[in-house]
Amino acid sequence: MADVGAMPTDIVPTEMTAIGIAQPGGPQALVPQRRAVPVPGADEVLIKVAAAGVNRPDVLQRQGKYPPPPGASDIPGLEVSGTIVAAGSGADMLLGQQVCALLTGGGYAEYALAPAGQCLPVPSGYDLIEAAALPETLFTVWTNLFERAYAVGGDTVLVHGGTSGIGTMAIRLCNLFDVKIIVTCGSDEKCAQAIGWGADHAINYRSQDYVEEVKRITGGQGVQAVLDMVGGDYVPRNLACLSEDGRHVSIAVLGGAKAEIFIPAIMQKRLTITGSTLRARSVGFKSLVADELMRTVWSFVDEGKLRPAMDQRFALTDAAKAHARMDAGDHFGKIVLVV
Repeated sequence: MADVGAMPTDIVPTEMTAIGIAQPGGPQALVPQRRAVPVPGADEVLIKVAAAGVNRPDVLQRQGKYPPPPGASDIPGLEVSGTIVAAGSGADMLLGQQVCALLTGGGYAEYALAPAGQCLPVPSGYDLIEAAALPETLFTVWTNLFERAYAVGGDTVLVHGGTSGIGTMAIRLCNLFDVKIIVTCGSDEKCAQAIGWGADHAINYRSQDYVEEVKRITGGQGVQAVLDMVGGDYVPRNLACLSEDGRHVSIAVLGGAKAEIFIPAIMQKRLTITGSTLRARSVGFKSLVADELMRTVWSFVDEGKLRPAMDQRFALTDAAKAHARMDAGDHFGKIVLVV
């Protein structure tokens, strides 16, 4: 058993309900199971989960396309909110605090482990269910759009999937940091939702050529950065949307893992093409990001100016229904499981 530096006054059970993956497949693969409550090791905390966010990587894991990193829980779920009820050595100062946390897995459960450095305090009066929908998209958008793509006030950026969890978080962060944002969506209704949420422009990619629309919106100059989760044939089109010295960041390949690009165009406009995945990054890296978010973003959370777009809430044991909604693609913002 791992070393436990501090335990709460109330008794933590030895077993819990968690959502396992019976076998790779559709939403029905998610089934409630009885699992042992994990024990925090050094610099880890045990969170009594109030809610867990549902994210696209969870879907890919359910389908057998995105296995957890070595040492991570096989239970899906990359973000939770709740109360710290046990702590390993080095983390006992957090005992009793309400937090939201970024995980490498294990969130779809009544209790979840998190590295202490990846926990962020939930402000008094902030909805714990909303707090569960913050970490994964906040860490992702911040590290990729504001760190890797260097988006700053006065820039214009293009973000695909404008009504997704990533897209809606990107919109709000851009609003807060004076960055103009153009998003793409799959219907006029979703474009209207994105505009209502704060996007400066929304393009229906089914009925409009988004490359031409970006040129029109920017007066032919293009955008300073593109945040892309599609990949495939979107990549050369994204590069055509960039201004000189523009930055392209790939964070997923939902539309294909390969792309054909025209290298001279990259050279002529001095473009930067980069990308990242977050889940497999080290605890040290993610803890540094959490520290930066505390310094630069968390004041907006404290003031109630940064809240996630919330779609539907489902009971933990209805995780299959939550995934069915995500698979349908009709959601706006974040789907959350409530314990």
